[in-house]
Amino acid sequence: MFKRTVMSIAAFSAASMMAFSVSAADVVDGPNVNWNVSTWGKQRAFTASVEAIRDYVAERTGGKFKIKIHYGEALSKARENLDGIKLGAFQMAMFCSAYHPAKHPTLSGLDLPFLPFPNLKVQTAVHETYYADPAVAKDLARWDAKLLMSSLLPQYEFTGVGKPPVTLEDWNGMRVRALGGIGEAMKKIGAVPTTVPAPEVYTSLERGTIEAASFPFTYAHVAYRLTDIGEWYTANMSPGANNCPVVVNIPAYEKLPPEYQQLLQDAKPSAYEALYAAYDAADKKNFPIMKEKGMTAITFSDEEIAKFRAVGAKPVWDEWIAKMNADGYPGDQLFELIMTTSKEASSN
Repeated sequence: MFKRTVMSIAAFSAASMMAFSVSAADVVDGPNVNWNVSTWGKQRAFTASVEAIRDYVAERTGGKFKIKIHYGEALSKARENLDGIKLGAFQMAMFCSAYHPAKHPTLSGLDLPFLPFPNLKVQTAVHETYYADPAVAKDLARWDAKLLMSSLLPQYEFTGVGKPPVTLEDWNGMRVRALGGIGEAMKKIGAVPTTVPAPEVYTSLERGTIEAASFPFTYAHVAYRLTDIGEWYTANMSPGANNCPVVVNIPAYEKLPPEYQQLLQDAKPSAYEALYAAYDAADKKNFPIMKEKGMTAITFSDEEIAKFRAVGAKPVWDEWIAKMNADGYPGDQLFELIMTTSKEASSN
């Protein structure tokens, strides 16, 4: 079973992560710049990255580089954020690649199920290396999008209603919210996956359109109130995690002075630390909430987990590689990049 958070990190508080001590000599002088960020949902662990970036660049420029975060799909629907970047409607956005994999085929490699990410720091190393690959960067540039960083969603689990699925066979015919590679894995297992944007999941589960929904564990299950209606959750399935990057509009980025461009890059370490801390804090808060709700935790045996991976992992990987190669993308190279980087990062 993969660890869901980085257990070795220091106990950062949200307040401390957003505080930067900058002397007058460290302030970067430059023009007044105002950027807008499009995201969905409310302020939560997932948005800790863009919040840290916002605070960092403001502090380092004495308030001249202002980034305003628009929550709740105020600027764009979650599925349309990449289109908004292409149009230049806003300068920065968050999106999940599984919402529209055909728009950027290479990014779907990070949505594959059961990838070997034992913790968030290994996941960080893999995502950063993958984003920097020329084939991936070129793929996103078609949308005038530059990959800035990952939102590092933790391993997913399911919350559902009705009869709890305690074996692989119990998933047969079950309607589930599962995106990207996780959806492909669930299809192999026998479930019926559907792509439902995060803001619509609660209603879909409540109305019975779906019987279970996969979300990053634990923060998103509570953030999207699935715990209010869910009767059970999987505790150790760990089918994967969707890839949700932060991107910037290339023309807007290129208009920035070089010093401001560098600040966006310099902000990333603090932004990743903010994510580690936020997800860790969410787990500590949310596990008691799930217990109080009386939800049943489903813990699969090692034998059942082995079945899940045999049926839902390698076959999906092989099909993805073959399709990438057939479509003119370096599928073998990109998959090997994931596996090699993960192995190297895990050994450090």
